[in-house]
Amino acid sequence: MNTQTLYHLAADAVLLLHTIFVAFVVLGLVLILCGAALCWSWIRNPWFRLAHLLAIAVVVLQSWLDVLCPLTTLEISLRNRAGDAPYAGSFIAHWLEALLYYRAPAWVFILCYTLFGIAVALTWYNIRPRPFAARSDSD
Repeated sequence: MNTQTLYHLAADAVLLLHTIFVAFVVLGLVLILCGAALCWSWIRNPWFRLAHLLAIAVVVLQSWLDVLCPLTTLEISLRNRAGDAPYAGSFIAHWLEALLYYRAPAWVFILCYTLFGIAVALTWYNIRPRPFAARSDSD
């Protein structure tokens, strides 16, 4: 296997990791809301909730500071080394454009990230996680 192939595979692995991260953030909120309605106890796991809150907090902070996600930066670097044509801009903006042919100014994505972050933070108060000291068989 040549070096370019290895870089291409590494870039694809970073893309997969990034996709899993985005799915965790988006689906995490959906699961918290559904879990509250369906009385799923696991959605109150404080470690899950803290990881979810921190994940969206990082996204929001990066967007406010106009910092490109490190996973995007790493993937672009690996794609360059593989000889692939990298995309410009953020991961979400690129894939939304690629999947939905949607273009929007950066402030639209910043606003969406911020509103989503507020929604996640509100679930912390409206659908409270258990205290960290409490343990449950369903965790």
